[in-house]
Amino acid sequence: MKTANTVFAPPLNPNAIYILRKRYLMKDARGRVSERPAEMMRRVARVVSQAELIYNKKADTAAWENSFFNMIAHLDFLPNSPTFLNAGRLSGQLSSCFLLPVEDSIDTISASLEEATLVHLSGGGIGFNLSHIPAEHERFVKGTKDIRGPIAIMVTLSTSTAAVKQGGIRQGCNIAILDIHHPDIMAFIHAKNNSVLLPNFYLAVGVTEDFIQALKNGTDYDLSNPLTSEIMGRQNAAEVFKQIVDQTWKTGDPGVIFLDRIQQDNPVPNLGKIAGVSGCGEQMLFPYESCNLGSINLARMLKGKGKSEIDYAKVGKTVKLAVRFLDNIIDINRFPLPQIEEATKRTRKIGLGVMGFADMLIQMGVPYDSQEALQIAEELMGFINDTAHEASAELGRNRGVFPAFEGSIYARLGGLSMRNASCTTIAPTGTISLIAGCSNGIEPLFAPIYARRIMEGKTLLEINPYFITAARQLGFYSYDLIKKLARGISLNAIEDVPQSVKRLFVTAPEIAPEWHIRMQAAFQRHTDNAVSKTVNLPHKATRKNVADIYLLAYEQGLKGITIYRDGSRAKQPLDSRVDAKLIASHLKQT
Repeated sequence: MKTANTVFAPPLNPNAIYILRKRYLMKDARGRVSERPAEMMRRVARVVSQAELIYNKKADTAAWENSFFNMIAHLDFLPNSPTFLNAGRLSGQLSSCFLLPVEDSIDTISASLEEATLVHLSGGGIGFNLSHIPAEHERFVKGTKDIRGPIAIMVTLSTSTAAVKQGGIRQGCNIAILDIHHPDIMAFIHAKNNSVLLPNFYLAVGVTEDFIQALKNGTDYDLSNPLTSEIMGRQNAAEVFKQIVDQTWKTGDPGVIFLDRIQQDNPVPNLGKIAGVSGCGEQMLFPYESCNLGSINLARMLKGKGKSEIDYAKVGKTVKLAVRFLDNIIDINRFPLPQIEEATKRTRKIGLGVMGFADMLIQMGVPYDSQEALQIAEELMGFINDTAHEASAELGRNRGVFPAFEGSIYARLGGLSMRNASCTTIAPTGTISLIAGCSNGIEPLFAPIYARRIMEGKTLLEINPYFITAARQLGFYSYDLIKKLARGISLNAIEDVPQSVKRLFVTAPEIAPEWHIRMQAAFQRHTDNAVSKTVNLPHKATRKNVADIYLLAYEQGLKGITIYRDGSRAKQPLDSRVDAKLIASHLKQT
């Protein structure tokens, strides 16, 4: 077996190279970059291939290393950030999703703070479910020590971890969930009215079927003690929903997750109820569970000249190799806590997802907000999910099923011998899609040209390459066009652009909310865990728009939904208005 060419140069754009040099490539004692991107990818492939020896002492690890390397270096599939950062290095922690329990005493909160710090330092994001913490006014007492409710605990967690960067490169990502039946739910909904508090937390209200029914009927619903289930009072469902909507409209927080729906899709009910979701809401987890993620770059899964079509043979090959890669990570991972290792290996969950979906549609000549795009999403994700399950079942036959298999949904006559309790998850892919040079997750284009603000304080200019190609080929490219788009002028408002181009390059704020929801639902129907997606609304969007989105999300079977209205925060990571100096620098270079 020939060794793959280590000096192969992956097709990286300047933004990708900047991110890799700033965050992921190894550095020498003086802080100088000492590793090329291809060498980083080779490092990852080599480390992950070593897991093969656990199951076959004579395994051709060089062959697996080459297969993994080629998949990553050609940008067909990229693992989550901690894998790039930590594989073959001192930390060795390769997962991105964690769920940590928070208990109801000062002593256990101190332990939770220490655990959260260790996870963030290793590069992971954390989910916290605060629903079992007693309400602030109840002053739950243990000896001489007491706590002050879920909001105070959340502020403590935020303050204590705000200075800790994930893997030392970016601020830690956290999500806090509170059940809508909790007596402190109104305080939780408004917890981010103070823009200084909770800068590293995203909030999500856990909505139940009971609440939805009360909302539809225009009635009150119960608030209950999380420890005793004693009814503590009643609240009008419509008023609570109104407050959620108003706060989302103003700040983007909180979002909503549908708790009962998450429990319905629990693959291992024998282990109890799902405790919560990961830091970006895409992975359903038990206490101390973690999950490693990776995404297939759909923009590179096409064939044919002119109007492209999906290369299902390549998709299938990539899915099978990616499932093996992610399963290997579980065995070679160095977990930050022994409880995390135990919980993770009990179910061996992996999170294979996708990115570059909008770029794929553009190459196929299909507008995002169209029935044809929905059909593509259904068929493609159905194929990916089925193939991932088949690949996991093959690993299960060869390596053994996951330890908690008995009592799982698969332990039935004719069930698959699954190696992994769940296989598919659609994550935001913010950083790895930037490295791959493709659109985020399943999101539509944010804009043909926009500014991306990253944690280092730098602003990167993002210009969609397919739009530039179309503009040049159809003869409407000009510096004036670029300058107009950089000022935030909509493509639809520029006369020289053909209508067909305007239709194909439709942007997130221009897409009607129901299309966002329908697209997320199309992927959700074929995804084991959840689908991370944001409904990006224009600044002029109304509170009624927000309310309608939440209700439609429930009706369409989603597990959660995030809404962001443009300009509702002073600082936002993506902005269609680009600094004049940045665009001038780009035009000078081109």
